[in-house]
This record gives sequence, structure tokens and C-alpha cells, in this order.
Amino acid sequence: MNPLLEILQQGQSIWLDLLDRNMMDSGKLQSLIDDDGLRGVTSNPAIFEKAISNSSDYDDDLAKISEGKEDNEAIFFELAVKDIQRAADFFEPIYKETEGQDGFVSLEVSPFLARDTQGTVEQARELWNKVDRKNVMIKIPGTKEGLPAIRQCIGEGININVTLLFGLPRYKEVTDAYLSGLEDRLNDGKPIGGVASVASFFLSRIDVMVDPMLEAKGLDDLKGEVAIASAKKAYQIYKDVFSSDRFKNLEERSAKPQRVLWASTSTKDPSFSDVKYVEALIGPETVNTLPMDTLDAFRDHGKVANRLTENMEHADKIMQRLKENDIDIDKITQNLVDEGIEKFNKPFNKLLDGIETQKSKMA
Repeated sequence: MNPLLEILQQGQSIWLDLLDRNMMDSGKLQSLIDDDGLRGVTSNPAIFEKAISNSSDYDDDLAKISEGKEDNEAIFFELAVKDIQRAADFFEPIYKETEGQDGFVSLEVSPFLARDTQGTVEQARELWNKVDRKNVMIKIPGTKEGLPAIRQCIGEGININVTLLFGLPRYKEVTDAYLSGLEDRLNDGKPIGGVASVASFFLSRIDVMVDPMLEAKGLDDLKGEVAIASAKKAYQIYKDVFSSDRFKNLEERSAKPQRVLWASTSTKDPSFSDVKYVEALIGPETVNTLPMDTLDAFRDHGKVANRLTENMEHADKIMQRLKENDIDIDKITQNLVDEGIEKFNKPFNKLLDGIETQKSKMA
């Protein structure tokens, strides 16, 4: 059997970390849904920057939309909304078939708003209304300023993909923001059954940051292991939170758990298997969003087994050894959030510059 379909049988949904018009026009996206069991799509500024800058697919729309408009960010979001709506329509049958559990497409608020709570809420609300699809998630970064925005948006019935998560303390705060948002909504007399959310952990970047520290301290046996251990600990938190009495009270009113999503699962270190992070983190009630190369690699040679809850004692020992060797994982993950905001800002700036260049050519 296709290993990607085997993953689905284990209760994990595979989403694709890529979206462009060629995929939709050529039938590629539909074949991924039909043949590989693809259950959703995520997008981000870097993905859109490549799609818009590296093809002529957007030129006609860009010419029409940019007439009389100076704001390149507004132009981008008009282009993006059109793609997201179309992609969401591809996944609508899955959304209906799973009764709103899956079949989602994600669109991110401007990375410039990562430290702006009110700006994030306003743009999330605006994008949600413009896209006008029940199977869309608006991506909000899991920054300190993002937490109240997540709560507010969930309370308004907006599906949220919490992005840029690295640390376990922040993840606990994210689950609280989700549950609080559902409780706010109930208190307002509104239904909560249609609200969906995922919490997206960025994994391989953790090992990229930590592995040189491990090497310097002679802890080579832990290289490539910290991100997976951290993910397993996150899943443990997920199981605790969403089996709690607090959530059960919400579940009785049709609330859905906020699934954990594994992101940044392509392998950065060439000495590791190219499907390392996919194989290690297969487990029920989770999502893994893969770039195309990793998806192709797993289809070709991935090995499927439910490994997420295996050997939890080993994960505990890894985290303990970090502590014993003065490697502060919480500080490292906070640095990764700060660095991640900058990494999202750069492609977004490049995207806006590219739109300006295209406009100049058309003038």
C-alpha cells in the first residue's frame, strides 16, 4: 500500500506545505487528494512569494487588482484569498465527509503583525470574512501577543492554525487560549461545534539550533533527537489537556480537540534520513504538513508505524540530559520564535517587492 495512505489509517492527516495555481490547474492537487489521501494544505509568505515571482500565472490578476491600488500588501491578500478559496473548494468533500474534522486550507496573517494583538485580530477577522469558507484556517503565530488574539478569534468562531510554536510552556498557553475562546463563545450563547484549530510545532529547526551545542558538549548521541523528544512531550500535553474535565465539558457541547500539527518536518541535516521526522511522529489525532520533496520521499520509502507514544521514558531522559548539561531548551525555543518572525518577514518583504516590480513592468 502507498505509505501515505497507511499513515491515514493510523489516524494522522497529511497536509501539503505548498500551494500554487499550477498545482490546481494541472490536476496535481486533485491527484494528491485521490491517490495519496492528502487532507489539507498550508501556505505562508515564502510559498506565495515563490508562486507569484517564479511564474506568469498571476500576471493577469495582478494587473487587474493593482489598478488604482498603491498598497502591495492589500494586493497580495486579494491574490492569496482567490487561491485559498479555490483550494478550499478542492478539500470541501473531505471537510464534509469528516464532519469538519479535516480538509482545511490555511492562510497566514501578515508576519508584520506578530507582536500586534489587535492588528492580528482585525486582519484575521477580515481574511476570514473575505475567504468565506468553513474549511479555512487563519494562521496566527504563537507569540505572547498572539495568545489573546487566538482566544478572541476562537471566541468569534474563526478557525485558527497556531503557527511558529517551538516551546512546551508556550504550547500549554496556546491550549488554554483555545479552550478559553471556546468558553467565551459558549458564554455568548453561540455554538462551538464548527470551530476548529491546530497547534503547529516547528521541529527540524530545533535540531538545527541545538545540535551544534550538543556536539560542543560531547553529547553527539543526542543529535537529531531533541526535536522528536520535544514533540513527544507536546503530544503528552495534548493528551492530558484534551482528556481533562475542562475539555470534556466543552466536548459535551460538540467541541473538537485542537490537534497537534508537526511542521518543519523536512530533514535539514543530510546525514539523517529524509523521512526521519515523519516516521518518528506518526500517531492518532495529529497532522503532519510536508513539503513536496518530503511527501514524495515518504511515498517512495517511508515506513509506517504508530511511534509517537513509543519510548516516552527516552524522551524524558533526553530533556533531563539537556538540563544537566546547562542547555536551556525553553530559552532556545524562545530564540527560535524571535528568529522565526524574522524568517517570515524576509520572504514577505521580498513578496511585496516582487509585486512592486511586476506593477512597474505593467505600467
